[in-house]
Amino acid sequence: MVYFEPNWESLRQFRVPRWYEDAKFGIFIHWSAFSVPAFDNEWYSRNMYLQGSRAYEHHRAVWGDQSVFGYKDFIPLFTAELFDAAAWVDLFKRAGARYVIPVAEHHDGFALYDSAYTRWKAPLMGPQRDVIGELAQATRAAGLTFGLSNHRAEHWWFMNGGQQFPSDVQDPAYADFYGPAHPSPRDWENPIWHTRDWQPAPDVAFLTEWLARNVELVDKYQPQLYYFDWWIHQLAFEPYLQQFAAHYYNRGLEWGKGVAINCKNEAFPEGTAVFDVERGLMSEIRPDFWQSDTAVATNSWCYTTELNYRSSASILHDLIDLVSKNGALLLNIGPRPDGTIPEGDTQILLDLGRWLAVNGEAIYGSRPWSIYGGRADGGRQRWLYRRQPRRVYGARCAFHHAGRYTLRDPARCARKWRGADRSARYGAQPLAATDPTGRPAGERAPGHLDARRRGAARQHDRLGSASSGLAHSLITRDVHYAACRQQPDFVSG
Repeated sequence: MVYFEPNWESLRQFRVPRWYEDAKFGIFIHWSAFSVPAFDNEWYSRNMYLQGSRAYEHHRAVWGDQSVFGYKDFIPLFTAELFDAAAWVDLFKRAGARYVIPVAEHHDGFALYDSAYTRWKAPLMGPQRDVIGELAQATRAAGLTFGLSNHRAEHWWFMNGGQQFPSDVQDPAYADFYGPAHPSPRDWENPIWHTRDWQPAPDVAFLTEWLARNVELVDKYQPQLYYFDWWIHQLAFEPYLQQFAAHYYNRGLEWGKGVAINCKNEAFPEGTAVFDVERGLMSEIRPDFWQSDTAVATNSWCYTTELNYRSSASILHDLIDLVSKNGALLLNIGPRPDGTIPEGDTQILLDLGRWLAVNGEAIYGSRPWSIYGGRADGGRQRWLYRRQPRRVYGARCAFHHAGRYTLRDPARCARKWRGADRSARYGAQPLAATDPTGRPAGERAPGHLDARRRGAARQHDRLGSASSGLAHSLITRDVHYAACRQQPDFVSG
């Protein structure tokens, strides 16, 4: 019987759960008191105390002196009066997401769950609700997988700017919230920022409580994914990470559920957790399953009034690229302090959901093909593979005009897509007027694949884009490799 000990050799027994490899798409949630000022980004709680920063000047102009109105004073304004966990999860499900990961505690130190280790928590202050508990219940009730994220490690130093000038960070009455606020590099431009042995390093007291809080989250909410942010790669955390991972993986065995840890950088050795890349992609297929987390906006992970939204199509293309390279996408949204999800976030989620409702069979449960794809006719092309049923899906991520488009398979056999007017063929039809394959009801598939070498041309099914806003993405189904000796013969569907 598998049992995990707190050492890397034992933790290499970890295997990525099948449900996670199949899920491909999850929702990340950054929501806390930093959503109240709605300015800068989710690091407002730190930046408002960094003299000369944009957030520092904004805070003094809008909210007042930091010794009078500090970050703690945003908590009563973080009311969440319109927060409806079931409504959130319903939106995530319509977006096509298969798992949900809220941040239980960010670097600011305010817990959205019922912790025994702090009075600075949502059940007692601000929302006066166990936000994480409600989301866990709603997520599971909707048939999605529930995960958690804990970013407390950075709290060792996060509020230290307030030690440099008169502020409420120095008030002993709030030391249990702002502390320990130890010295650190100011920002990532300092070379020390990128090292693994900052000084002063976290002490035993901090690390012991850090471990206890994470164990508490696991035992209380039973998440099947556990996401850590970057600073746990500090060398001081290593033995505590081993203890946490052994506890968590053994808990998963007790629950009879597949669980996994997400980590960045060198925090966990290869084969002991699932590697995560923040706002990034891979240049090639990664042999081990991995994940990329990104946000609907380029300039913040939380709600602000100045969000720079990405296009739905660019996020969709990231998803296709990730899946073709053995990855999954964790997409972040940032609710308002009242608990509503901004319209821009909502629209992106619904756009993705419409596309996945038509093309999801090429995403969910798929695995990378022998190569991820390439470029053809000036557009990106990606290959996605399903074992059951045995199919390869060709995905084109750009259509510039109507006409013939080449899909190149791993053996460099060309097939031609005989396109028509893309607005008519690739997205103008409303979802209600399509059958499960994406074809307009009663219409034959509009094109053929022409094998340019041996083998007869074979008709294929088009899945399509499902919305005109994402008309630059096309999935073709049942690509046959009769003309390529080394490729399997895929059964038509």
